[in-house]
Amino acid sequence: MPRLPDDGAGYESDDSENLFEQGARRAKNLWSGFLDFAMQGNVLEIAFGLIIASMFTAVVTSLVTDILLPPLSVLLPLNKNLEEKFAVLRPGLAMPEDGYNTLQLAQEDGAVVMAYGVFLNRLINFIGVGFSLYGLASLYQYFSKDPIIKRQVKCKYCRKWINEKSSRCVNCTSWQDGREEPRRG
Repeated sequence: MPRLPDDGAGYESDDSENLFEQGARRAKNLWSGFLDFAMQGNVLEIAFGLIIASMFTAVVTSLVTDILLPPLSVLLPLNKNLEEKFAVLRPGLAMPEDGYNTLQLAQEDGAVVMAYGVFLNRLINFIGVGFSLYGLASLYQYFSKDPIIKRQVKCKYCRKWINEKSSRCVNCTSWQDGREEPRRG
């Protein structure tokens, strides 16, 4: 009996098998392959980490925008929320004589504005998220033996960055405890 041609999915096809059965078999293989990939431990861990990170970022953003910036706007002579600070670079068609009261009003009029308050708000959010994540990593490292924060120093000989707990440099293989230094005597 002659060998049947391979259909590209590892199956041999014959003329009696219809197109619907081939499509159903390929879809089943595709679905089972996707499930095998999606249910691996590392993919689920990454998805969980991304969800936690987005929620953590939302909480820190709310903390900065809703809790920290309003008192900062009162303490500093800003006269309005930091997010509403802007500079008009080119006025719009109907700019009032005393200027625009809000950023939204200026943008609706077609004015070219530099919204430095929004930028400062996002910069403070970024710094807040960074410090919060560093604090969480330090707390995790304190309670576990798994090092997340890896402190680095420069090798005495090749000046490349290595872990501070290294006894030998991974780049030049020199000992970091001084045993390769010439003895003075």
